[in-house]
Amino acid sequence: MSSPFCGTIPLPVLRHLRKLGADIRDARRRRRLRAVTVADRALISRTTLHRIEKGEPGVSMGNYATVLFVLGLHDPIAELADRSRDHLGLDLLEERLPQRVRVPGTRRPGGSSRSMDED
Repeated sequence: MSSPFCGTIPLPVLRHLRKLGADIRDARRRRRLRAVTVADRALISRTTLHRIEKGEPGVSMGNYATVLFVLGLHDPIAELADRSRDHLGLDLLEERLPQRVRVPGTRRPGGSSRSMDED
């Protein structure tokens, strides 16, 4: 059965989800855990686990993360969008840094906001 999301999700994302699902299935099998055991520990149905292992995009990210936790593979989740790994975002942020920093001046009684150094 095809997911209703497949038409709106970019193909590279679908490929990554399928790979993630296959990796989760392989990790479960390497641990010699039955699907029903992992599903029970993750508090999800066996059907949901099967959908995760197929890499279906309609399954919540929380369910994917919980299954990874059950398998002991949850540590890298926190690093997915970590600021230190966001090279494009850091480059864009650096481009927008101001060329100079204005020091707020003391207010004069006449309403002018010029600093005292400008006299």
